[in-house]
Amino acid sequence: MRRFWIFNHYATTPKTGPLLRHYYFAEYLKEKDIETTVFAANELHQTGTSVDTMGKPYLRTEEEGVPFVFVKTSKYRGNGISRVFNMLSFFFGLLRISKKYARQYGKPDLIMGSSAHPLTSIAGILVAKRLHVPVIVEVLDLWPVAIFSFGKVKMESLVGRALSAGEKWMYVHADAIVFTKEGDVDHIKEMGWDTAHGGKIDLKKCHYVNNGVKLDDYYRSIQEDVLPDPDMEDDSFKVVYTGTLRPVNNVDNLLDTAKLLQDHKDIRFLIFGSGNQLERLKKRAEDEHLYNVKLKGYVEKKYIPYILSRSSVNILNYSQSHYNWSRGNSSNKLFEYMASGKPIISTVKMGYCILDRYQCGLSLEECTPRALADMILKIHDMPEDTYAQMAKNAREGAKDFDFSVLTERLYKVIENLVDKEEV
Repeated sequence: MRRFWIFNHYATTPKTGPLLRHYYFAEYLKEKDIETTVFAANELHQTGTSVDTMGKPYLRTEEEGVPFVFVKTSKYRGNGISRVFNMLSFFFGLLRISKKYARQYGKPDLIMGSSAHPLTSIAGILVAKRLHVPVIVEVLDLWPVAIFSFGKVKMESLVGRALSAGEKWMYVHADAIVFTKEGDVDHIKEMGWDTAHGGKIDLKKCHYVNNGVKLDDYYRSIQEDVLPDPDMEDDSFKVVYTGTLRPVNNVDNLLDTAKLLQDHKDIRFLIFGSGNQLERLKKRAEDEHLYNVKLKGYVEKKYIPYILSRSSVNILNYSQSHYNWSRGNSSNKLFEYMASGKPIISTVKMGYCILDRYQCGLSLEECTPRALADMILKIHDMPEDTYAQMAKNAREGAKDFDFSVLTERLYKVIENLVDKEEV
């Protein structure tokens, strides 16, 4: 059996959190005789909780036969300096425990460093070099491009150039690169780092393995995790949003849209999620007599498949300005929406658009309440057979993003690297 290590600061098991991409990969790779061990931080992201390592540098656990190693890290809150120290402690923790762990449990044949932040990918490269095995750099979100897009640092600044140099170093030293958005490879071309532009990065080592959904679990949840809520059971046309309620999510836009559609008595907006804007949004809906809006607050993630399956249309409510959507979308929410078998409306027009490819939804060129209202009415007034086809397209399209399919893509990358190493 081959051994594969994955470093991901924020990975979880089903018992510790919702970030299950690498847990699912490990499950399916086991069927291919690849033992996958996931290394994650013991401080669980955005929960304020942690896994007790019993005073040791790490704790090894197994859940359904998937080995998980929780590396002891410093505590943090928010996005300040304590989080930076937490990132550093995970980085140094991986370097510190890797040799001892390999002696005790066996040396890996391959390592993947997943860059929720770049220090994890750098750790993957350094540990792989130390153990003389190939390494994959997985890019969950382009870094430091995300920092530049929010205006926190300018690309042309000294800090910006240093960050870009670090990103380039990772790509050059990776034996393979896995992007989770189809268009992210364009970034390497735009920066002139590929061999065609005189750089050192061969684009043949770049691969695309999107995020997705585990369909067996999703459809089982629809049947077993039913949310007892009368608003989910009536015959109204339900416009559903699920997600956090923060300024970046611009949920006020949904309320503005609801106001324009108040005369359509059968259309109701059901907003599920919590965040620092929940109480303000509730007060706004009450003050403005938006009786077609229900702010449901927090619900357990297990209920989301059922909620989405009871909708009439699901809304991907994104900001047009806070992100570069030209390279596509890899949010888990998109694929959960598709799996629900209901049409989707995106408030942004994306490159490599999955909604267009599968004909399962509509996208706004401009995110205004009027444009969104018109799009909702377009789906509301569709002929039944057109609506049914769009819903079927969503459900069928989701099959291409089932984790069994995504794992096959990753498996081909793994086999290619290991076979080269053995030659």
